[in-house]
Amino acid sequence: MKRRRDMEVESTEIRSAIEELSMMQLLKVKIKPEETAAVDNNTTINSHIPTMPFLSISKLVVQVLDKIGPTMTVLKQDMYQNIQRLEKVHDSDPSLYSNMFEILKQEISEGKERKGPSCSKALLWLTRSLDFTLALLQLLAEDLERNMEQAVQESYNKTLKPWHGWISSAAFKVALKLVPDSRGFITILMGKDRNNDEFKKELCTFISLLAPLLKEIHDVLDAYGLDRLKST
Repeated sequence: MKRRRDMEVESTEIRSAIEELSMMQLLKVKIKPEETAAVDNNTTINSHIPTMPFLSISKLVVQVLDKIGPTMTVLKQDMYQNIQRLEKVHDSDPSLYSNMFEILKQEISEGKERKGPSCSKALLWLTRSLDFTLALLQLLAEDLERNMEQAVQESYNKTLKPWHGWISSAAFKVALKLVPDSRGFITILMGKDRNNDEFKKELCTFISLLAPLLKEIHDVLDAYGLDRLKST
């Protein structure tokens, strides 16, 4: 029994996310063109993002950010709120909203996409938070010994800062002082049964699966004129 346990691979957020992303890709392949999203104001969106699998992956990413510590508290809270907002709409009609982009389509048809805490904005900011995580993990995959504070700052400047107002940017500068060293973060994230080379391969696999998914979402948001919205 002990030997069997030793042979089992410890589950981590990154490995779970890889599994979820792989299954999502298989699900997307099964979606026929006529089942994909919609036409609105002469804009044809031939994309399908399965809503609940996408939100499940997003929750795993929140758990990854949680390992960075208090620095990510505000970002994690924002992500959870956006996930919950999208889940609530999905649960109101799981069949209709099985495709994430049907939620956008519905709000746009009602003229609600830019008003208040809309689901369109929730998807936009959730995607940007995922962009930040992706950028950070890309830097760490290149060099696991990279200075963590610099990596977080560089990732923030690239992904979130262009869309943040001065209040959010100032809050991030304060939080940045609480970033842990990279060795501690990597050790927690990697788990007990992987060495650095194996972990780098896992990071690269995760990045290769998440990057095209985020690009697809950005392409749809851009088509609907939502991708350039800034925080108020």
